[in-house]
Amino acid sequence: MSMPTDDVLARLAQVIEQRKHAEPDKSYVAKLFSKGLDAILKKVGEEATETVMAAKDGEPHKVVYEVADLWFHSLLVLSHFGLQPSDVLAELARREGLSGLEEKAQRSAPATGQGGSANA
Repeated sequence: MSMPTDDVLARLAQVIEQRKHAEPDKSYVAKLFSKGLDAILKKVGEEATETVMAAKDGEPHKVVYEVADLWFHSLLVLSHFGLQPSDVLAELARREGLSGLEEKAQRSAPATGQGGSANA
């Protein structure tokens, strides 16, 4: 079964922006934002660990579920820094066609300031 996915990340980012200043007792997003960046980062770490555990269990449906949680909480981090999913997609597009080794070499060059590689 295929579901439309166009702009799901952008729509979810809009919902996060709407909810992050809501009453913390009425919104999970607002509750995490009210606790600050450390609480959001803790959730990202928890979801990353749960993703690894699901993969180690070898259950693809659990991997999808946990990656969805990880992506959601990563969107909260982006929102905290005033970033959008399109910023990450632009970075991935910039790296498209580069081998992971080429991309890493570009990061190693002076004054690049780029983050980690998403390439294998």
